[in-house]
This record gives sequence, structure tokens and C-alpha cells, in this order.
Amino acid sequence: MQSVDWLTIGLFLALVFFGWLNIYGASYTFDQTSIFDFSNRAGKQFTWILGSLFLGGVLLLIDYKTYDVLAYIAYGLMLLLLLVTPFLAHDIKGSLSWISLGPVSLQPAEFAKCIVALAVAKYMGRYEYKIRSWRDLIVPFVLIGVPAIIIMVLQKETGSALVFAAFLLVFYRQGMSGYVLWMGVAAVALFIISIRFGAIPLPLGSGSVGILTCMLLLAAVEIFFICKEHYMRWQALILVGSVAVVYGIALIVSIWVDVPFNWVSMGVVIALALYNIFVSIYWRKYMLILVALFTLFCIGYTHACDFVFTKVLQPHQRIRIEVLLGMKEDPAGAGYNVNQARIAIGSGRFLGKGYLNGTQTKLQFVPEQDTDFIFCTVGEEWGFVGSVGVLLLYLVFILRLIEIAERQRSTFTRIYAYSVASIFLFHLTINVGMVLGLLPVIGIPLPFFSYGGSSLWGFTLLLFILLRLDAARMEQLS
Repeated sequence: MQSVDWLTIGLFLALVFFGWLNIYGASYTFDQTSIFDFSNRAGKQFTWILGSLFLGGVLLLIDYKTYDVLAYIAYGLMLLLLLVTPFLAHDIKGSLSWISLGPVSLQPAEFAKCIVALAVAKYMGRYEYKIRSWRDLIVPFVLIGVPAIIIMVLQKETGSALVFAAFLLVFYRQGMSGYVLWMGVAAVALFIISIRFGAIPLPLGSGSVGILTCMLLLAAVEIFFICKEHYMRWQALILVGSVAVVYGIALIVSIWVDVPFNWVSMGVVIALALYNIFVSIYWRKYMLILVALFTLFCIGYTHACDFVFTKVLQPHQRIRIEVLLGMKEDPAGAGYNVNQARIAIGSGRFLGKGYLNGTQTKLQFVPEQDTDFIFCTVGEEWGFVGSVGVLLLYLVFILRLIEIAERQRSTFTRIYAYSVASIFLFHLTINVGMVLGLLPVIGIPLPFFSYGGSSLWGFTLLLFILLRLDAARMEQLS
């Protein structure tokens, strides 16, 4: 036990304690007298906290080799549990992810993150494993993709499924090309632009502002990579000039004839992609072929975004995106939670209204104020100073996890540690961004703050397995 990282445990206890205080503040009513009253959520959370401390102690006593040996077995059992959960669960706000066990309910998806992290670490931690090409990422993507699909499709729990995207940071740390991350960013950007501006017509000719903007971005990507690989500035000037001439001619012609700018812009991108392929073969730099193929794929993807948005996404998901992007105003509907959370946070101003004095939370204006929207209670009662303090505490905690990851001698433990850090970072970013109205409302908890035993125990499982592996780092081989 002397090798256990007590600083990290101290940060864990600080986050759990402050989270507990804010759960009491969020659920407090003026006729309550004790934080230990088990009829309210703060009292119930206290029992979950005691359980998490016991769970953490048990995890520290288990032989560290157990987590490596049983990783695949636990993964298989976890998949089985995820598959049967929709048949055992009750429908809660459209989600089939909660299993009732007498007086309590548990969400298996919260524990799946830890099991997947162990399975990914075991596979990628093999001595001979290296990320040399996209083929080496097939199995890791399957390991995170299968549970994510089960949770999203069968359990209808989008937020919990999206958390598995955090593993992309782990893959990047282990050698995955940064282009994969940029591809993900590009896909999100094209989706937002095509949805937000796809219905806005151009002032001249026919076409939409959204499609034209997306095609211009794709053309810029093609020109950038062509010039980046060949180090020829004159080539960039020729390509940019050629594109400008094409659009200039189309713009002049549109004064007299209706020019379909969507088709013109697609033609420009296709021509650049074909030129990219030709140059790649000529100079034998075949990575550019992948860029060209990705660009061609994005042309179809951009035009498919509207279909996905209108036909695939659920109505409540569409309205949340529309409100976030400013396409609709729905202050009493989909935008209600975010609007009330903003009001609560803004009313706290610099120093806050004081503990248990938040009127927005006391009068129940903010839905889910002790679970997904717990951060608005921090903002209202503790103000800007308290909110920044909480974020700084999380920052120190995540940086500590990264430091733990970097000092590992075992590849298995290092990959698992980065998985833990990435999951915590993803939860923090999405939850706070959601509360502030910067990201869509997808419903994931704030680690150690949001009310709920499943999330608290899930995060405890993630952290204390890492602490046990870290305590044994001097016994492990690199």
C-alpha cells in the first residue's frame, strides 16, 4: 500500500466530497435539515460514496495481474450483459439501459467503459503490437465499436455510446496518424455546415451556401496536401488561381444564365482529387491517394448529411441540434434545460449566491440539476470563482493521470492509464460544454459530481484499477 498514489486518491476524495455537497445543494428544499437524510438524494449519494470507498479498497487489494488475465473474459461477459439489458430494463425517457435490482437501479454501460479500456490495453499492450497501418487498428476499433453500437442501437443511450470516442486519443498516443483525428473533425464540420447553411440559397445562380462552403473547404484540403507533399509554392499559386478562374467565370455567366454552383463546386473538387491521384502515382507518394479518396467520400457524405439529419436522427436529437445551431428558438422545449442552466450560472456572478442559497435550483427551474446539469448548481452558488476552482481541480486530476501514464514500465498499464485519462477528459468537456450551451445536450454525467451510483462506481472502478496497476509498476516488465 506504500506505493499507492495517495495524491490521486486525495484528488478523488476532494472531487467526491465537493460533488456530494453540490448534490445536496441541488436537491435541497427549505424543510430539509440534514445532508444525511436518506429520503433525499444527498443521503442516498452518501451510501453510494461509502460503497465506492469500499470498492476502491477491494480493488487495491486484488493482485494486479488479475486485471490483465481476466480482461478478455470480462469483455465477453460485459457484451453479454449489454445485450440482455434492453430485455430486462424499464423504459426511462426512451432509454433501455437501466436494470432494477430491488430498491436500486444500475446502468451496465457505466461499467463497460472500464472493461473496454482493459480489453484495449491488453490487445494493444502485446509485445509485438505496433500501429504501422490502418490494418493494425481494425481490432481496437472493433473492441470499442461493438459495445458502442449495442448501447446506442439496442439501449438507445446515445451519450454513453459517444464516450467510446475518447479512445481515439489513446490510439493517437500509441501511434495512430493524426489525420484520423482530423478526419473526425472534418466530418463534424461538414455535417454542421451542411445542416446549418444547406437550406440558404446563393444570391446568384442555383445552389446552397452550405454545399458551396463544404466544397470550398474540400478544395482547400486537396490543395494543401498536394503542396505539402511536394514543397512547391508555385504549384499552390497555380491551383488556387485555377480554382478562382473557374468560380470567376461561373459567377460572370450566372448574370445571364442560371449556373448550378453545387455542380460546379463538386466538379472542381473532383478535378483536384483526380489531379492528386495522378501526382501521387507519378511521385510515388501513395498517401495522397488516401487523401483524394477521403475527399471524394466527403462529397457524398456532405450530400447525405441532410438525409441522416431528417431521416435517421430521432426528433428530440434533431431539435437539440437545431436549437444549438440557432436554426430554431425553443426556449420552452428542447432549449429549456440549457436556457435555465445559463440563467442559473449567470445569476451566480463572480462569488455566487452562497451555499444553499441558489434560487434557480431551489425552485426547481433547472431540470436534471443534480445529475447531468449539476455544474449549474456550482455556478449559481459558488459563482465564477467556484466554477473555475472546480475546473482547475479537474485539470490537476487529469494531468496527474497523464503523469501516472507516462511513468509506467508496462505498455498494458500505460495504455489503460491513457484510456482512463481520456474518458475523464471526454466526460468533463462534454458535460460542461453541454451545460454552457456550447455542445448538444446528450446526457452524460460529470465525474464524481453527478448524482448516481452507477456513474460513481464506474468512475471508481476506472480509477482504482489504475492505482493498483500503478502501485505495482516496479514489478512489471516494460
